[in-house]
Amino acid sequence: MENIFAIGDIHGCFDKLVSLMDKIDIDFDHDTLVFMGDYIDRGPSSFEVVEYLIDLGKRAPNVIFLKGNHEDMLERYLAGPDKHTYLINGGRQTLESYMEQNQEDGPPIPGHHLEFFESLVLFYETDKYIFAHAGLRENIPIHMQDPDDMLWIRNDFIQSDYDFGKQVIFGHTPFLEPLIRPNKIGIDTGAVYGHMLTCVKLPNIKFYTSSL
Repeated sequence: MENIFAIGDIHGCFDKLVSLMDKIDIDFDHDTLVFMGDYIDRGPSSFEVVEYLIDLGKRAPNVIFLKGNHEDMLERYLAGPDKHTYLINGGRQTLESYMEQNQEDGPPIPGHHLEFFESLVLFYETDKYIFAHAGLRENIPIHMQDPDDMLWIRNDFIQSDYDFGKQVIFGHTPFLEPLIRPNKIGIDTGAVYGHMLTCVKLPNIKFYTSSL
């Protein structure tokens, strides 16, 4: 049986990402791996995380990269209208990570990283699951959801008992341990706040965690 693995918010915690990837029993030829967004910001090694994910995406055929609200803030920062919000929400650490790697006079964020950010998707759907970074709004079909909700929603989704038709796998809001409800599973366990990075294996709901 093909499995789906989903990994929560990494936030520049490269060592925890490598530790977690060493533990999961994934068959890249048959299984699917979904990353839930928020690869960057707050942690010290955003450049290394993105470089690792880009390389993994080239080698593994069934890897899905969702967009998180922190990638959304980076996009807005680079476009110019809102630089302050990004910097005070961990963006400064990301820029420092890229500056440490930039040994030439080129752009601070290399082109293949920009292409990666531009390729991120808002959701991934299977016959049993919907994967979205932050969650969904009640009573709205998946293709009509507001992108801001899928990137930013918190309590209205987390506290909802609404049947979305499929179980929603999400990150964005950190918990000390995975949140398991009939209609949702939350897998952001606050890796950047000194806790573990978490992966869930579906459909049997088996959890893997990184070393601290």
